[in-house]
Amino acid sequence: MKTIAEDYVLEACGAFPLEGQLVGAVRYGQGHINDTFCVYLQTEAGDCLRYIMQRINTDTFKDPDGLMENIVGVTDFLRDASRKSGGNPDRETMTVVRTKDGKNYYRDSVGSCWRVYPFVENTVCLQSVEKPEQFYESARAFGNFQRLLSDFDASKLHETIYKFHDTRNRYKAFEEAVLRDAAGRSSSVQAEIDFVRARIKDVGYLMDKLDRGELPLRVTHNDTKLNNVLLDKDSGKGIVVIDLDTVMPGLSLHDYGDSIRFGANTNAEDEPDLAKVNFSQELFDIYTKGFLETAGASLTKAEKDNLPWGARLMTLECGIRFLTDHLDGDKYFRTHRPNHNLDRARTQFKLVQDMEAQWDELNAIVAKYI
Repeated sequence: MKTIAEDYVLEACGAFPLEGQLVGAVRYGQGHINDTFCVYLQTEAGDCLRYIMQRINTDTFKDPDGLMENIVGVTDFLRDASRKSGGNPDRETMTVVRTKDGKNYYRDSVGSCWRVYPFVENTVCLQSVEKPEQFYESARAFGNFQRLLSDFDASKLHETIYKFHDTRNRYKAFEEAVLRDAAGRSSSVQAEIDFVRARIKDVGYLMDKLDRGELPLRVTHNDTKLNNVLLDKDSGKGIVVIDLDTVMPGLSLHDYGDSIRFGANTNAEDEPDLAKVNFSQELFDIYTKGFLETAGASLTKAEKDNLPWGARLMTLECGIRFLTDHLDGDKYFRTHRPNHNLDRARTQFKLVQDMEAQWDELNAIVAKYI
């Protein structure tokens, strides 16, 4: 185990009533936004306890008070639901550890914001679908998350990132980036620009329905990738939904669609060879089955009928975001090679094309389960 290298981790640990003596901390996980550490404490009895400690990225999340109010409100609600159903809230729900003075997070001597969660032991976090049943289990977990929070008043939540999944707003930002051409790249990506513009009528499809009252506002996770569900190491079952930073009001279709976008791709999100990138109907089917098994009773007919649109638009939106960042000179998403964001955008657009070509089949799959 590595010893603590940064004094600020030691300072932050001292602000929380953690049992035992701090013996080490290591950077943990593959997240790109917050700084995450696994901290180790040894009790007087000799037991080793682990906690997850995170420094909140306040450049991305500019209102840490609102952010943590969202997380505490949702996790308290979920813990209560778990207790009432005879479950184990310490294992089935994230638990926010309050500071010694009862606050949701700690602001250190240099102004950084820190929070702590108990480590959920005997679980695994997957970065990609290794077996179809793993995708199915994540679907059941995210569907259950949606079902349990269907009675939570979404209007009580803060919007932690403005218009995060409003595809209309993402399209507007894209056109502004084309006009700016800050990195001088627009002429080399005209085909991708044309691809997005050809789908301008699609970008408002779901949010316009929300505005007209045809779709309900829900409590949504807004980052429903496979790696945001912890699976039990022994049973393989989905145990707990994690990474609640983007929990806010939204559409259930966005949560469903983002999972499909991420998990039903047969290759990596940044695969440069598009011949290797395909949309898997099998994985779409498996996820839809699991999601509707747990969330189905809480969804309206309009939500169920429009599930394929959730997948299609979340994939298009993600591609638009990658292309926008490429045009702006790679300011938001971390890149590790030239044209990395362009490769990401092209992958998403290939998936959109596949969905469009399989549209009737995707709707038929959804119809099997509703």
